[in-house]
Amino acid sequence: MPAFQHELRVYWEDTDAGGVVFYANYLKFMERARTEWLRGLGFEQEAMRRDEGLIFVVSDTALRYLAPARLDDWLRVTVHPTDIGRASLTIDQQVWRGELLLTEGRIRIGCVDAGSLKPTRIPARILQALQA
Repeated sequence: MPAFQHELRVYWEDTDAGGVVFYANYLKFMERARTEWLRGLGFEQEAMRRDEGLIFVVSDTALRYLAPARLDDWLRVTVHPTDIGRASLTIDQQVWRGELLLTEGRIRIGCVDAGSLKPTRIPARILQALQA
């Protein structure tokens, strides 16, 4: 499956006092890209929670920082699912400024019951869309 791409601007609130993106904000950028990726596949997370009682939660992250992003940079965040299981997904993500790779990460998300937060299977219709 080709990588999904989401673009965003770096705002003042994303940076530290030196105008460099605060390291934890890359996780926010990646979360936004995953949300838009799912939306593009036809799955809005709020509708899943409301209508089916399911949510995706992050269970593991590993990030590698290669170069800094700065205030006003225009970034491209990619989403590439690498391991699709019955109840979880592993997703490789990258943050780019132009042709320069800034950050790369591997994020594991799990499908859970919204009330109990216990793991549950990813619905077949979502798995089918992910594997198409």
